[in-house]
Amino acid sequence: MPNSNFYQLLQQEIDRLDEAQVNKRAETVIEGFTDHPAPRAVIGDEEFRVFNSNDYMGFRHHPELKKAEHEASEKYGTGPGAVRFISGSLKVHRDLEQALAKFHGRDDAMIVSSAFATNMAVLFSLITGQSRDSKVNNDVLVVSDELNHRSIIDGIRVANHPKDKRKVFKHLDMESLAEVLEAGKADNKRALVVTDGVFSMLGEYQDLGEMRKVIDKYDAEYEQGVLLVVDDAHGVGAFGKTGRGTEEVSGGRADVLIGTMGKAFGADGGYVVADQVVIDYLREAAATYIYSNNISPGTAGAALAAVELLSGAEGKKLLERSRANAELFKEGMKKVGYEFAADSIHPIQPILIGDAKKAKALSKMLYEAGILVTTISYPVVPAGKDEIRVQISAAHETSDVEYLVEKFEAARG
Repeated sequence: MPNSNFYQLLQQEIDRLDEAQVNKRAETVIEGFTDHPAPRAVIGDEEFRVFNSNDYMGFRHHPELKKAEHEASEKYGTGPGAVRFISGSLKVHRDLEQALAKFHGRDDAMIVSSAFATNMAVLFSLITGQSRDSKVNNDVLVVSDELNHRSIIDGIRVANHPKDKRKVFKHLDMESLAEVLEAGKADNKRALVVTDGVFSMLGEYQDLGEMRKVIDKYDAEYEQGVLLVVDDAHGVGAFGKTGRGTEEVSGGRADVLIGTMGKAFGADGGYVVADQVVIDYLREAAATYIYSNNISPGTAGAALAAVELLSGAEGKKLLERSRANAELFKEGMKKVGYEFAADSIHPIQPILIGDAKKAKALSKMLYEAGILVTTISYPVVPAGKDEIRVQISAAHETSDVEYLVEKFEAARG
């Protein structure tokens, strides 16, 4: 069959990834979790300490979230039934949106099935600046940090925007951003600057305070202004004194802020918060909101409970514990001679290994010691910057962090 030739090409690519040891499909199957205060994954007959989860606050095993999920499912059923413009909005979805808007100090919020889908829809809608059936507006300059997440990159691509209207500025470099905006002001009616808040591979964060200064300087230079869109999926709920993310840490404010309930909030789904006119427009234009089912009622109920918990006294304690655990880990790893790929103050702590095979071998040794970590290699990070990404949780006990450092030291030999 002729298509067998195509299948051979696919197999060659799979073989190449396997040989380079940068394949991702050999996923660990977790059969359950223990009821330990820092829940451990059960794989076969073994228990594993989990240091590769985005569950930064430990909320996904929190009894209040489980209770809220159960109650919402009992009340509304297991699924949303249909998209919202067809079957209507469930009250639990609107309650969650209003809670997220209040949490971020915005007019309104819109929840979507995932943060990836949120980025895709928001960027498409704001780049085109028109309804989903209209032609692309070619008078828009789109400016993106060079290390932005794949969902941002794909969101820009889906907009089918001309290549000469897509620009990249150097990572975390405000002089580079200013140069791009300066060069583009003569030929564009507006600019859209998009960045991650926290960059997930290194735990670095964008200084939104400084970025805001640059954007405000150029806002009047464009007929329709300059819009700042920030994807703070890893920042929201885990970063800052009250968990308000990169905005809180850096003192800057996004015009459009994208987040997720699937990381620090311990549930699932993505969302966007902004001024009312932006959210109203997105409800009319964002395809992954209009034509795709929303998160389940149970998931919405759990996420709503997480927002409420994080906003209270328990949330403050969890955030303090998260910071203390990260500092304990950093101090311990430096003492035993490891180098960090970046100086992160976020729960993401990247250990620089510098070689894909060495990183795989080290993560395997940690696995044999009952520890789950993630190896990050090219092309996710630059060649030679291979790392083991450790993710610290507020649920980890001091003994868990100390055990991890001990096993890192033992694995090094």
